[in-house]
Amino acid sequence: MGWSTSSAPVVHLGSPAEIPPEDRLHPRPHPLRWVTGAVVLAVLGFLVLSFARGRIDWAVVREFLTAEKILAGLGQTILISVLAMLIGIALGTCFAVMRLSANPVLSTVAWLYVWLFRGTPVLLQLMMWFNLGLIFPTLGVPGLFEEPTINVITPFAAALLGLGINEGAYLTEVIRGGILSVDSGQAEAASALGLSRRTALAKVVLPQAMPAIIPPIGNEAIGMLKTSSLAAAISYTEILTNAQQIYYVNGKVMELLIVAAVWYLAATSVTSVGQYYLERRFQRSAVRRRSVADRIITAAVARLRRGAR
Repeated sequence: MGWSTSSAPVVHLGSPAEIPPEDRLHPRPHPLRWVTGAVVLAVLGFLVLSFARGRIDWAVVREFLTAEKILAGLGQTILISVLAMLIGIALGTCFAVMRLSANPVLSTVAWLYVWLFRGTPVLLQLMMWFNLGLIFPTLGVPGLFEEPTINVITPFAAALLGLGINEGAYLTEVIRGGILSVDSGQAEAASALGLSRRTALAKVVLPQAMPAIIPPIGNEAIGMLKTSSLAAAISYTEILTNAQQIYYVNGKVMELLIVAAVWYLAATSVTSVGQYYLERRFQRSAVRRRSVADRIITAAVARLRRGAR
């Protein structure tokens, strides 16, 4: 029996210039990409042309872009968004820790909070807070001090409670997911070094969870700037409410809506830039924290070994 002398495939290891054209790899054509791009450009062109030819008084847009009432509404939008996010972060952190607690009462209460406020529309919650006086005519301690609910739950207070508490329900799951993304060995090592659960969470776990937490919190902050417009339903005077009040008088509906849109885009753009730099900062910090945590684990293991001898 002789050896087979059939030719085997030739593998070319030289430079691309040395490879025969028939053996070279060529990218697959993707005509659908070009078609999709052309359709998108056509739609964008149509929209731009429609706005350019439409009966929009751009002089009115320029006039009201810096109008006092519009800027006052913008300030109220930013104020309610920032305060609601702070409340949401505080509540989210608290209830995220409760959700992870071994105590069934705490974890159940946290689960019910998330279930209730994530499961109902934020507009509904705003209206319920605003009409709280229908259930509790007065607020306070009977015999000491009482105040009519309508004087306490103003449009600002109702908007702050509705937006902040609703946001806390969403951030509970965001922060809980960030904490769970950290290796459980980090907390175990901190516990082996004698750190309390609270200290380990604050000093070891949460700093390492921040890179996973910051991006969704940034997205929630951007969403909050836009969601705050729902407070117009309870007479809170944010930018959209003020724009509506102006166009009810002068009839320039589209012009005032464009003014509001420009300021919303500006506010969300600034927030996006802030989110970008926060992410970079916490990513660098996480690397340093991880190295510290590794040293903690090494020290904990060494201590356990010495104790075992």
